[in-house]
Amino acid sequence: MEQHEVGRTGVLVSRVVLGCGNFGGIGSAPALFGHGESKREALAIMDTAWERGIRAFDTADAYGGGRSETWIGTWIRETGNRPTLTTKTFNPMAADADHGLSPDRVSRQIEASLRRLGVDRVDLYLAHDFDPETPLEETISAFEELVERGLITAYGVSNFDARQLRMALSVGRPVLLQNSYSLLDRGDERDVLPLCAEHGVSYEAYSPLAGGWLTGKYRRGEPPPSGSRMTQRPEGYEHFRTDRVFDALDALSAAAAERNVDPATLAIAWLFAQPNVAAVVTGPRRPEHLDPALTALELELPSADADELAALFAN
Repeated sequence: MEQHEVGRTGVLVSRVVLGCGNFGGIGSAPALFGHGESKREALAIMDTAWERGIRAFDTADAYGGGRSETWIGTWIRETGNRPTLTTKTFNPMAADADHGLSPDRVSRQIEASLRRLGVDRVDLYLAHDFDPETPLEETISAFEELVERGLITAYGVSNFDARQLRMALSVGRPVLLQNSYSLLDRGDERDVLPLCAEHGVSYEAYSPLAGGWLTGKYRRGEPPPSGSRMTQRPEGYEHFRTDRVFDALDALSAAAAERNVDPATLAIAWLFAQPNVAAVVTGPRRPEHLDPALTALELELPSADADELAALFAN
């Protein structure tokens, strides 16, 4: 699989990144720690990802309350494989635990992440969110110190808007931005993506299927499938439940059928067609859920077709 260098760091990332946010939990939500994929299921997903050429794994210290990093570390130890590792910090490790990006906490959290992952160095370390309680200069200084100590190769940010990214660029050298981006989540197009291109910041799109909405699993007038994101963490997606969105989803399904692919594959192919998207982070619940992203790599979507799909979901 094609890989790209993140900045001038020497860190290589495959165009499809394995998102491990559902290993032992559903993202960073303490109420859902212990849910998500089991250890056995997580190991099987990592096996399949590696076999199919994915060489970059993405996690966070709080995913599953530490289970995600721990199980990745188990997989590395048992297989001897060493993917490019991205991990993140900001969210609490348990209900009512501390959170944020203070220098002391950043130093403490990377040490714990390295222990769970069983490695001496993390390739990419990200601020998982903007911390309004800590001056960004202090956080960036802490990240720079981790680079100097050899605990991380490079650092970046996640869930930053354009203003916050400009602040980070003014005080440091973040090489990666990881944000939600999909046909249904286009907020980064106006300012964030151009800013990344201007400053040479690699952009990775997570939630490429908008919590499953772009798979076609959610139907107009029908309850969401059992176990789906809309039954577990629906708060970020309720605004999609409109006739306009369902009309666009119907059109996406028709366009996918014309190309003999499923809607998820076409939605991810649209992301790969965006010139400023370096990689897509996909978080499969089962090994076969990797198929849409991997098939999308082979589906060359002309710019005119990508523009037509974008127009279907325009506000």
